[in-house]
Amino acid sequence: MTDLSHLAIPGNEIALRVTPKASRNEIRVGEEGLRAYVTVVPENGKANAAVVKLLAKALGVAKSRLTLIRGETARDKVFRLD
Repeated sequence: MTDLSHLAIPGNEIALRVTPKASRNEIRVGEEGLRAYVTVVPENGKANAAVVKLLAKALGVAKSRLTLIRGETARDKVFRLD
């Protein structure tokens, strides 16, 4: 599991690119930035919920502290940590 606790600053905006229907759930840090891979399909917000759960675990915060501010139906998403 990728440790992103250094990004867990209130008010911080975290941008990442999501790949649904992946073989496993994980977050990778690369040259392009953060990438989240989730196994669920992008229907009815299932992929967004999986990304929130995965990102919260990597940050070491509660899921309720993450707010999706941009990219609800896009692959590129921005979350704010409250």
